Amino acid sequence: MKNEKTAEGPDEREESSICEVLRILGAKWAFLVLDELLEGPQRFNQLKRNISIVKTQSLTDTLRHLEHNGLVRRQVFPTVPVTVEYSLTEKGSDFQLALKEMEKWGAKGHAAETRDAAP
Repeated sequence: MKNEKTAEGPDEREESSICEVLRILGAKWAFLVLDELLEGPQRFNQLKRNISIVKTQSLTDTLRHLEHNGLVRRQVFPTVPVTVEYSLTEKGSDFQLALKEMEKWGAKGHAAETRDAAP
């Protein structure tokens, strides 16, 4: 761990920023939802079909969490029945570069190596 300091230095600010990002993106399915919405706006059932591994309640919770944190926009259309569409906000779109870097890291086989090394 890092040494304790009395004044907040660069290390504490950096650590604080990382913790904040993890708090927002730490929701179990957040990365999958963001990745899917990078393709463009989608309705709930479209998302559910495209990310079939995620249960309905988990998808709902993840979308609410991401909306609450300003990464996802929820737009309701006054139709019968009501249509709800989800899209990325500018803040959510900014995450695209980080997702692409994570995909590159995984494509190098690091994710499989890590999984295989686990006890």
